[in-house]
Amino acid sequence: MLQLLAKRLVQSVLILFGVSAITFVLLYALPADPARMIAGRSATAKTVENIRHELGLDKPLVVQFGHYVGGLVQGDLGRSYAQKTEVSTLIAARLPATLTLMAAGIALEVLFGMVLGVTAALYRGKLADRVIMMSSFVGVSAPQFVVALLLLYVFAATLGWFPMSGYGTAAHVILPAATLGLLGAGWYARMVRSAMIDVLNQDYVRTARAKGLSRARVVLRHALPNATLPIIAMIGIDIGQFMGGVVVVEAVYGWPGIGQLAWQAIQQVDIPIIMGVTLTSALAIILGNLLADIIAPAIDPRIRSH
Repeated sequence: MLQLLAKRLVQSVLILFGVSAITFVLLYALPADPARMIAGRSATAKTVENIRHELGLDKPLVVQFGHYVGGLVQGDLGRSYAQKTEVSTLIAARLPATLTLMAAGIALEVLFGMVLGVTAALYRGKLADRVIMMSSFVGVSAPQFVVALLLLYVFAATLGWFPMSGYGTAAHVILPAATLGLLGAGWYARMVRSAMIDVLNQDYVRTARAKGLSRARVVLRHALPNATLPIIAMIGIDIGQFMGGVVVVEAVYGWPGIGQLAWQAIQQVDIPIIMGVTLTSALAIILGNLLADIIAPAIDPRIRSH
């Protein structure tokens, strides 16, 4: 285990360095000028040049990146161009909201996906299976903003069951989490269905049935626990995706998380914030996958021996 952690640590450092380098180069290649965005349209060329010099944007790309990496080594994510505040402070203030939405969204998508996947596996080839698989395909293909606006129109604007936007109560989190949960449940449903079909054909399941155990007990106690291993890896990946991929959902629902922070930074070409959110998301993906690597062997000894 220690060898695995050491290997993952080295890989994580290399991945974060690669992500920071690629993101930095892509942002540098953007046609938009951060200095011009900060100065405003009416600013003179001299004013823009002074701002560019103050921010260090007039230096070569290699020098700028070296300065940024040097700050990262010391735990400094830089300072926001527009808000004049440390990026780490801004992310720390927005992180709890995103973590709340992430936890609720993952819980809903896992719950929906497992129920639908098990049902599809038990009724394989029948109408229920075909309907669930078709619905899951539609779910994973639907754009986030379409589902978000549809849920807002039906359950907030028309029925008035939930608030249109905001943050702070359980009612505020239901629609954003449901949007993420419905879109992600299709992947889990397909994965659970495939795993359940494989497990239900195993000898120990047939033995349990031959002993006269009820169908519910066979499924819940013997089949389902062994079919959940793929789910663990998917949850680990989802942790990172939710950290950086909720920009649209947070923007539609006015959710004050790092996704909305990133969207505002993109509009203002605030490079330090964009870099900070990107690295935070990359770190979340790394930690999520590492968590999956640690938990999976604890559930299935075969993985540990392998």
